[in-house]
Amino acid sequence: MEICTIGVTQRTAADFFGTLRRAGVKRVLDVRLKNSSQLAGFSKRDDLPFFLAELCDADYVHEPLLAPTPELLSDYRKRRIDWPAYERRFLELIGTRQIEQAINRELFAVPTALLCTEPTADRCHRRLVLEYLQAAWGSVQPVHL
Repeated sequence: MEICTIGVTQRTAADFFGTLRRAGVKRVLDVRLKNSSQLAGFSKRDDLPFFLAELCDADYVHEPLLAPTPELLSDYRKRRIDWPAYERRFLELIGTRQIEQAINRELFAVPTALLCTEPTADRCHRRLVLEYLQAAWGSVQPVHL
């Protein structure tokens, strides 16, 4: 199954929604810890479902089970840990959460994109989620938009 990822930072609304529409995304699975960020006003929890429905005919699901803990995110952002340490700790976290069993595969029955803040997936937990699910489920093909 093909699963996309997309970040909101450094994108205009036109680019963000246009990219989702061109990719055929019908569900956005928000994996941000806090979905009320002011970084991109169009991506706040109260507005995003409306914009997705109107502009992309897509639905919205917030799934904090796929987000880092506040402590882990803070340690990384405040440079108390580097990326390899963050990556290792996040993978341990989602392993402990057993996301491969906790997440319903039906969420991906329509073309889906994992949404996070980072502009690229290189150093973002959304990539780690997909790689973890790929190893667990064996049929995940990540597409980073």
